[in-house]
Amino acid sequence: MSDERKNAGGGELLRVEDVDVAIEGREILSDVNFRIDQGEFTGLIGANGSGKTTLFRVILGLQTVARGRVTIRGEALQRLNRSIGYVPQKVLFDPDMPIRSRDLVALGIDGNRLGFKRRTRADHQAVEEMLHAVDAQDFADRKVGGLSGGEQQRVLIAHALVSRPELLLLDEPLSNLDPGSVQEIIGLLHQVARQQRVAIFLSAHEMNPLLSVMDRVVYIANARVASGTTDEVVRPDVLSALYGHHVDVLRVHGRVMVVVGEESGQSFTAANHPELVVE
Repeated sequence: MSDERKNAGGGELLRVEDVDVAIEGREILSDVNFRIDQGEFTGLIGANGSGKTTLFRVILGLQTVARGRVTIRGEALQRLNRSIGYVPQKVLFDPDMPIRSRDLVALGIDGNRLGFKRRTRADHQAVEEMLHAVDAQDFADRKVGGLSGGEQQRVLIAHALVSRPELLLLDEPLSNLDPGSVQEIIGLLHQVARQQRVAIFLSAHEMNPLLSVMDRVVYIANARVASGTTDEVVRPDVLSALYGHHVDVLRVHGRVMVVVGEESGQSFTAANHPELVVE
């Protein structure tokens, strides 16, 4: 880890303590504990159905917990806290929808309010600043539905950032993007975290694209999490305890592979666990 990344975080921003969540009698999260500091880039790594979106809903105040608590800067979490921005996993735009990129970004300022609000010069300036921050000024006046997947992600990120949150949650923003767009979005978010002093919490199946930018990883499996730096978490002993059986961790040409052997007697497939390499 570079000195820049070591010094990226400030004081504690988010703390999740002893959180349990059950939905329709099924345990989704169990005894979840971790923290995120100001300005940190944190990856939330886990398979489909592992509880990543549920955890985001807990942080947003949209999911009731059976036990535990979430605090922002030491204060109890309030539902839909303006300190937290959110980019959902799937947003489908009709190609014929007339809304432009800059219009969608502007809705991040006042879209949650009822009635008409006349936008001020400061509002328009904030929109322009965010469009430039995500390098979206060249398609600011194009219809959002006509943009590529990577361009839409940039606009959605600007929409979430224009209200100046301290923490930005992104639910699988890299899915369905080509490799070039994946690297562009990761680079953009890393830049935003540093320039805007926003903590990034990004969920993904695959950690390798994030290795160069992550300050912290929250690895989720079997309803539980392990958190810390990549070197602290992505280790055979830690992940074996998390999965409940032996796993190996291999590092090859700058990539990390988590290998599960067949002798465990459990069913692990690449489709269900894309974060794993299965022997």
